[in-house]
Amino acid sequence: MKITEIEIFAIELPLIEPFIISYDTYPTMPSIIVKMTTDEGIVGYGEAVPDEHVTGETWESTYAVLKNQLAPLMIGQDPMAFEKIHVMMDKAVYQVPAAKAAIDIACFDIAGKKLNVPVYQLIGGRYHEKFPITHVLSIGTPEKMANEAEDCVKQGYRSFKMKVGTEVMKDVERIQAVRDRVGFDIAIRVDVNQGWNNSATTLRGLRALRDVDLDWLEQPVIADDIDAMVEIKSKTDIPLMIDEGLHGVKEMREIIAKRAADKINIKLMKCGGIYPAMKLANMAEMAGIECQIGSMVESSIGSAAGFHVAFSKKIMTSVELTGPLKFSKDVGNLKYDVPFICLTERPGLGVDVDEAVLQELCHYSHVVK
Repeated sequence: MKITEIEIFAIELPLIEPFIISYDTYPTMPSIIVKMTTDEGIVGYGEAVPDEHVTGETWESTYAVLKNQLAPLMIGQDPMAFEKIHVMMDKAVYQVPAAKAAIDIACFDIAGKKLNVPVYQLIGGRYHEKFPITHVLSIGTPEKMANEAEDCVKQGYRSFKMKVGTEVMKDVERIQAVRDRVGFDIAIRVDVNQGWNNSATTLRGLRALRDVDLDWLEQPVIADDIDAMVEIKSKTDIPLMIDEGLHGVKEMREIIAKRAADKINIKLMKCGGIYPAMKLANMAEMAGIECQIGSMVESSIGSAAGFHVAFSKKIMTSVELTGPLKFSKDVGNLKYDVPFICLTERPGLGVDVDEAVLQELCHYSHVVK
């Protein structure tokens, strides 16, 4: 089986409400969809959701590198040769993990369809039967975030990921407001997205949050400051998660060596896709560090890929792949059963792509043969 054609679509996914985090506000979510076809007529889909603040890639640069470097390289290759494909991509272009993830995910979708099995059967088999869905609260006023949390509890949600990362004491007010509103039976995870900058500011916030009972605190300091995470971890009993500070094997080795976190947030867009994500999960498992599969707010395509990784590994203890729930229109049909998600046994990613919607949301496209 050989790859014969790759079509690249630059789309914008419409959000129900703007997505607000510490470093940006997204009125829509830019995405690059890859449609890969083989000489046997099997079609696989992949997705890249780049973030210039995290992966160093933009929507425009990702489209360009796929069009000019990565897609042409794949023509004639066996989509099931995952290791070889990643070696080829790494030799051709340094980094650009979201772009590589689009190729990787499409290859796994094809492989699953070829063998008539779900992707999770290709990477260890199904371990988890279902995962609870965590609702993500964008940054807002304490009252707005508390009101949204209260509404979501009525819908059945039992956990929240709070986006903060402005002034630390204002963030403390937000977190306390949500806790006061939902009570202590609901799990609260706090994601600072690097917004507290350093260990001193973070420790000040943690002192004020001592009685709030957080599940964990995610990436309070700038991504490259692993040593600050080590210091914070030594001075608090609140579990710490690394997100932006982890991309690939290089950072994973340092995190393990320094015991810099209790949990890691693996995102396919940061590491390059399903195949590299499994490597990081295996390293974390050997070191006894729990894993989460996180989101860059992907469509059903990228979200499904993340869920297949999460469902296949015991060390995966949480997922935060809520992109499709935030869109007013999606290119795929990944099914959520709030407050849980249960993957089907359909082959490949298990997602049907609506070509009409794909064309509707597309700004420009290109075919590589």
